[in-house]
Amino acid sequence: MQLGASYTVGNALLPDDTVTPKLMVLWAVNLIYTSVGLRRENFRANLIKGAKMAVIDPKRIDIAKRADTWIKLRPQSDGPFAMGLLKVIIEEGLYDKDFVAKWTVGFDKLAEHVKTFTLDDVERVTWVPREQIEKFAHLYATSKPAMIQTGNGLEQGINCMQAIRAVNILRAICGNVNVPGGDLFLTPAAWTRPGRFFLPKDAPRNTEKALGSEFKLAMKSAYIPVQSLLKSASEGKPYQVRAAWVILSDPLLSYPDTTETYEAFKKLDFIVVNEIFPTPTALMADILLPVAWGAEHDAVGYWPGWYQDIRAYPKLVEPPGESWSDAKIVTEVAKRLGMGQYFWDNELDVLNHMLKPSGLTWEEFKTKRVLAAKAEYKKPEEGCFKTPSGKVEIYSQQLADMGYSPMPLFGELCRYRFEPSEKYPLLMTNRKEDAFMLTGYKHVEQARKHKRQPTVELHPDVAKKAGLKEGDWAYIETHKGKIKQQVVLDPDLDPRVIFVSFGWWFPEEPGDLFQFRKSNINVLTDGDPPYETMVGSEELRGIPCRVYKA
Repeated sequence: MQLGASYTVGNALLPDDTVTPKLMVLWAVNLIYTSVGLRRENFRANLIKGAKMAVIDPKRIDIAKRADTWIKLRPQSDGPFAMGLLKVIIEEGLYDKDFVAKWTVGFDKLAEHVKTFTLDDVERVTWVPREQIEKFAHLYATSKPAMIQTGNGLEQGINCMQAIRAVNILRAICGNVNVPGGDLFLTPAAWTRPGRFFLPKDAPRNTEKALGSEFKLAMKSAYIPVQSLLKSASEGKPYQVRAAWVILSDPLLSYPDTTETYEAFKKLDFIVVNEIFPTPTALMADILLPVAWGAEHDAVGYWPGWYQDIRAYPKLVEPPGESWSDAKIVTEVAKRLGMGQYFWDNELDVLNHMLKPSGLTWEEFKTKRVLAAKAEYKKPEEGCFKTPSGKVEIYSQQLADMGYSPMPLFGELCRYRFEPSEKYPLLMTNRKEDAFMLTGYKHVEQARKHKRQPTVELHPDVAKKAGLKEGDWAYIETHKGKIKQQVVLDPDLDPRVIFVSFGWWFPEEPGDLFQFRKSNINVLTDGDPPYETMVGSEELRGIPCRVYKA
């Protein structure tokens, strides 16, 4: 609750919770299409038991059609919207006064700050009518318990860390943290977290020389922002990266600024890709390593990470040919590089290392199958807030000491990197495809039956002005380039916004690395500054564009 990442889950979506929330808020997330079955089923059960639902999303997603409230905000205005809610709740005294007095740090500073802007300011930058801001603030503050589920849409902009902090502050001051039916801190099972595998065991870490060292919170998680990697490969700053090993990724599709990514990868001396299927990035590889799929090797699964548990996935069939698991490939390469002392003898040892804190071996865990987290509902006095003060730190001295704003500030959250112009009057955003998993499986016929082509969703008035009708192919152009996708009309969209499909390539068209530039949204994004100052996130939504007939 301090530095900004959301460590809570909606415990009302867990199978053992017996308290029905009064309100479930889906903020930049679509549980129906992008979540595992357990959450969907429990979400549905809560609706049947009478829970109200609010959806905060620029698009009227399917689940919003069943919502009691739909907030149609400008892409990337989540932070200013959260600050508007905080203003209403604080100034009208709708917050949990006992909790705030005992278990927060800096509430007085936030209360002073929200006086510096008006709800008319919030309406102007979010496109949400003032009356709707006030009504939703009252709904959330008076619905107890209430839960907020957030998604990746909050994480893909230059203000994301403080925007997420603002949402977390909203949860806290309304008394919805770690209570039945609200947002919960889970007590995880005993096992070794994947983050412990980022560096070889017992190896020193030198963050001062790491790429992206200017992003101090990223460094604490051993995370290197994409643009830092690409600048090193293409410009040699601060030093030259000469090789890449790509595992479970397709950078030509998923990295911002496809052109820069492609040029940077061409400058690498050596590229290795672990893959199951041909992909655009795989076609650039000097060595392509055939990797075993999930059921072709023993594995411990920890996703979705917000459940804080792990599951056993025993091997069901032998992998074809010379395919190995990623763990075996990495371990064997380490041995051949003379780094065996930092790794393990085999992949079974890796699994046993991950399970060691639980006291189980892999063979024992295959029978147990799941190590589940616990919902213990610890109270603040029992140490549920892992901060220096043991409280919710609205004002973070740690952030101040690192040179960052110690709390969310309205003016900073209104800092949009891009604004519409006469040439590019529309704002482009995107969402996860419901027929595919991110950039993958475009070659799978069953998946393509659900969605044959990439689509750009437009308001009918925008399409009419551009001379477009449903099913036409249209160019989408930004300052970086243009792609083409097939038109779908959506009368519920704001006429200033378009939705563009993500992650498209064409396995049926082998030229130009499966036509990776034809419809790929990242041809339209860029990796230039300004970035989010703490973790290096780039602006991936709300990008000015224009649309015209292809």
